[in-house]
Amino acid sequence: MTHTVDLVADLGEGFGAYTMGDDEALLDVLTSANIACGFHAGDPRIMDATVRHCVRGGVAVGAHPSFPDLVGFGRRAMDLSPDEVRTDVLYQIGALQAFAAAHGTRVQHVAPHGRLGNLVAVRPDYAAAVADAVASLDRSLIVLAQDGELADAARARGLRVGIVGIADRAYRDDGTLVPRSEPGAVLHDEQEIAERTVRMVTEGVIRSVGGRDIPVRCDTVLLHGDTPGAIALARRIREELLAADIKITALTDVLDGRDG
Repeated sequence: MTHTVDLVADLGEGFGAYTMGDDEALLDVLTSANIACGFHAGDPRIMDATVRHCVRGGVAVGAHPSFPDLVGFGRRAMDLSPDEVRTDVLYQIGALQAFAAAHGTRVQHVAPHGRLGNLVAVRPDYAAAVADAVASLDRSLIVLAQDGELADAARARGLRVGIVGIADRAYRDDGTLVPRSEPGAVLHDEQEIAERTVRMVTEGVIRSVGGRDIPVRCDTVLLHGDTPGAIALARRIREELLAADIKITALTDVLDGRDG
């Protein structure tokens, strides 16, 4: 069978005069983008420019909402109520929708960032809050998530779900990511990461820190652009996928092929 996969990365994660990563170089590799919506990174000028670059490059636009944690880059836990999570997510998607409309496109998907993204995988109340926000706004939006509570909540509301595989992050035996605060959470060996990516797409498994092959369905591979050597790694992953006869295509095509 022919395997297909989308390639996505987090873009627009600068703020004011500060930049993070080489977004324009990544755009040559991607088919989708998670764009920061101002709560952990991004500002109106950056959001505008990032959407414009995505449109020019034929890259699908997605919202990357987070906790309101600009100082901590959205990576700190915050004691928000589920309704605060719901309204914060609505606010951020709506902001990106404005820029998407201004550039003649639309928001394709929603992918929670950082600590919020980790918690919605295991907290039913936060997962429900995000799924409710998406469902109330636009049921054509795709929810990007790891297997877990958010994916289940989105499916229960009739939303399409794209499962994210993260090849350069270590997985625990239960399928959750090793926290960044722990040693070995982020992998750096290009060959290892490329091999893990191909296995995720073709075999649906990834090797955990406990040495087990755990199931990881992968509709889209998350690439990173904010670490040393990230652009070279992203290109290496794309090359290895193509060499394994894997078709890199739009997320909607991947999901249509899976659901059809």
